Amino acid sequence: MPAFTDEEWEEVSQELPAKDDVVIQKYLEGRQALIDEEGKKRSDFHFRQSLSPIARKACEIIARIRDEEMSSLAGDTTEQTRLWKIIRKMPKGALLHAHLDAMVDVDYILEVLLNTPGIHIWCEDSHLATAEARETAPIVVRFKEKEHREGSIWREDYVPGTPILFTQAANDYPGGKAEFLKWLKTRCTVSETATVSQRHELSTLISNFLYYEPVFRAFLRQLMSTLYADGISWIELRFTPPPNYSRKGTSTPETDHDHLCQAIDETISSFAASPDGRGFWGLRLIWASSPRQPGARALVEDMDACIAAKLAWPHLIAGYDLADPGGGGGRPLADALPELFWFRKQCASEDVSVPFYLTAGDTDLFDALLLDARRIAVRADDGGGGGLHTHPSLAAAVRDRRVLVETCYDDASSSTGGVVLPALLAHGVPCCLGLGNNKGIVSSSSSSSCSSNWLALCRSGWRRRGGGGGGGRGAGMDLAALGSLAENSVRWAALGDGEDDSGGPADSAADWAREVREASLGSGVKARRLREWAVAWEGFCLWVVTEFGGEEEDVDMGVAGAEGEGGRSDGVS
Repeated sequence: MPAFTDEEWEEVSQELPAKDDVVIQKYLEGRQALIDEEGKKRSDFHFRQSLSPIARKACEIIARIRDEEMSSLAGDTTEQTRLWKIIRKMPKGALLHAHLDAMVDVDYILEVLLNTPGIHIWCEDSHLATAEARETAPIVVRFKEKEHREGSIWREDYVPGTPILFTQAANDYPGGKAEFLKWLKTRCTVSETATVSQRHELSTLISNFLYYEPVFRAFLRQLMSTLYADGISWIELRFTPPPNYSRKGTSTPETDHDHLCQAIDETISSFAASPDGRGFWGLRLIWASSPRQPGARALVEDMDACIAAKLAWPHLIAGYDLADPGGGGGRPLADALPELFWFRKQCASEDVSVPFYLTAGDTDLFDALLLDARRIAVRADDGGGGGLHTHPSLAAAVRDRRVLVETCYDDASSSTGGVVLPALLAHGVPCCLGLGNNKGIVSSSSSSSCSSNWLALCRSGWRRRGGGGGGGRGAGMDLAALGSLAENSVRWAALGDGEDDSGGPADSAADWAREVREASLGSGVKARRLREWAVAWEGFCLWVVTEFGGEEEDVDMGVAGAEGEGGRSDGVS
């Protein structure tokens, strides 16, 4: 078709409606109304609507910084960027999804082992004289009452199964102690592509030394210190009680979990009372029976142990999960229904409340909802539970029942994680951000792990459409979305409200529903924590504006977010 002549185009162009034409304006008004209506269905809509002028300005500033750094060719490392500094300082609320065994900071724990009397290393079926043996032979690191100094595990004449004092083995290692620590660190870490058997071997190795009382207490305190410094005020850990926990000075395992719970409880109290832990809200455990192996007896026995622990330590045990932190396709929830129903009946007969916080793969999602899970833990980056956004009716039911979805975002290069979480938020599903199943082990250090996840999500999922954090029109993973995730983590945390007859937090379904519904407008512990978080959030936003706003950033400082918010109870309609 021939192009217009200049004369023809002049005539046609006169017929084009102007941008301010009433027809165009009516269309744009209808378009904006449609966008606004969709924005109202987002789970972070009410949070966005309540943003103070300071918080809105902080959203705009951080959006600009993010765009500048993402387009920069300076090649700064993560720790050198302004965005990293900002995310590190952000109050992240509660960490609701993390596995205790997978939070080991290997560098730190190896130093603890070197300074703990009685720690030994040995190999049951070989020496470690060759590079191949040091790479593949199974090793054990555990406490022994009597020190063994004879022989060397690094020589061919080593007698398999003979314990060697850990410090001596470190000094005798080819290349010295520094090379020894480097070697053992490689044995204590695993890649993302490791097989199930490799992960099991690693878990066994770490469990052997982690659950010796002095080592465990040091580990737990350092974990709380690291997370608290990273902006986490409350921690809930999936916890699979080990069979080999032993007290200080003995290698004989305990016959029950009472002393382990006591050690955990004392360590939490000690940290909270220390200068480093001032303002720390606390830590609770979600008992996780794992793995999902066939056979009812072992599972029921573990469930019974969970109930016993809840009766003895009601303030420590928050709930129950049936999970396999190492992956590998264990029993689906539907296959474990007889045991789960027995557990619920047994809790009722013991007059104790142990709610479900269930980990769910794609085929478990319906079961988790029908089993009245208060939170559903999914992984948005591995194709498992991340499939919730592909089930519109189920997603609507999760939203309407006010069930929180615990998502994990482990890597900025994830092919699905940057899509799934924004999709769930757009569907109105309340979410929070947790740590993946293997975070500490894979990275070899839990240091700054939370901020790394938040930064990765921020960078990969950020889409500025319709303004930086304002009314929620087409908003993606901007600062307002991150703030909503953090607030959700406090709103759905197992903080407890008052005390039950056993002296522990009241975990009844009615109490839980009321707390979630009332949010910061309530009068209990959770409402108070939500208000405390809101004050911290507003202070953070003010810091962003002051630190990074510059002279051109002029904002009305007269409105405080914590006061302007006035409380919120309708974040999930």
